[in-house]
Amino acid sequence: MKRNKRFLPSEFGFDPARMGHALEPGRVTFDEKMIVRKAIQDAKIPFTYVCGAAFASYFAGNLSQMGTLFPPKEKVLIYGDGNAKVTILEEDDIAAYTIKTIDDPRTLNKTLYLRPPENELSQKQLVEMWENLIGKKLEHISISEQDFLASMKGMDFAGRVGVGHFYHMFYEGALTNFEIGEEGEEASKLYPEVKYTRMDEYLILYT
Repeated sequence: MKRNKRFLPSEFGFDPARMGHALEPGRVTFDEKMIVRKAIQDAKIPFTYVCGAAFASYFAGNLSQMGTLFPPKEKVLIYGDGNAKVTILEEDDIAAYTIKTIDDPRTLNKTLYLRPPENELSQKQLVEMWENLIGKKLEHISISEQDFLASMKGMDFAGRVGVGHFYHMFYEGALTNFEIGEEGEEASKLYPEVKYTRMDEYLILYT
């Protein structure tokens, strides 16, 4: 039996089509991805874009702290009020959803958004999960939007890109601050059989 071919660009995080407002220099990431998308669509290559989730290994175990992959022991930096929602998924679950799209006509020439509802969390909710798990309250230090952006000064290129992406994620809520329209589908609704890892379970790995 002949299998249909489909192109799945390596994206998985922000939807670049929604990031035209992104800060420099980090916006280069999204501009380049849009060039690839345009080439795919101009060539009429069947595609599925998979977007919308932060990788758990980079954003969950460290309570979304920059510069480390491990949870803080005493103090945790909270971005703004800590209430912007971010979808965080374990990488195996991202792979499971992605594989299911390959021969699915419902995702042909569409964007699959990775937004399973129980993993759409604010940073404060993530920190609270960790505190409940370890039986200890951390000191919460809030950093304002202005101070966070000012921290870019003096950083190298990679550092400034990182700050910009964190800003869009944790101050704007850019992974979740929109309704999915006709151009997309939500992964957990299409594939309820995927038993995705909840973050309270995932954090046990770090105890």
